[in-house]
Amino acid sequence: MIALLTGTIAHKSPDHIILDVNGVGYRVLIPFSTYYELPEEGKASLHIHTSVREDAIQLYGFRTRLEKSFFQLLISVSGVGPKLARDILSNIQPAPLAQALAQGDIHKLSAIPGIGKKTAERLVLELKEKVGKLEMQGAPAAEPRELPAVGVMDDVASALLNLGYKEPQVKKALAGLDASGGGAVEELLKQALKVLMR
Repeated sequence: MIALLTGTIAHKSPDHIILDVNGVGYRVLIPFSTYYELPEEGKASLHIHTSVREDAIQLYGFRTRLEKSFFQLLISVSGVGPKLARDILSNIQPAPLAQALAQGDIHKLSAIPGIGKKTAERLVLELKEKVGKLEMQGAPAAEPRELPAVGVMDDVASALLNLGYKEPQVKKALAGLDASGGGAVEELLKQALKVLMR
């Protein structure tokens, strides 16, 4: 199993990157939290979870071991697959996620696309104790840092749709955003997610 990849970023988008490792391009699916932290080009290292199914082998990459640990905790819950786990980490940082699980905050968890009340209750039931054992030191409580502009409103809309938001929700979230000043896709995504999580 692949556990770590270090290489050159050949392509970067909000939901995946292609990492060139000695001439081999690996397509690695990533959450927004990792996307925010990666440079636009140059070297990068990602902690990898290899998902093996009958019809596909997929790589999920994370900037930190903590994110990978959370991902693996999430997919251990019945009914939570790798895509949903990635979407959860795209919508909420590890520190507030740990807090929501520890406090049994069903409302906060069920506000995440793809997470209904029953799934939120199952997450709390199965992970409340386990999350306390994770090493949370150094986990960012605030929003990730911004990076230079690389995209447009279409990228933001596409990323939100991939996260499970419906088209009317996406249109509403994007309506109040201002991309005329050349805002970075990361900044616009953060703004849109804040609107949607209210």
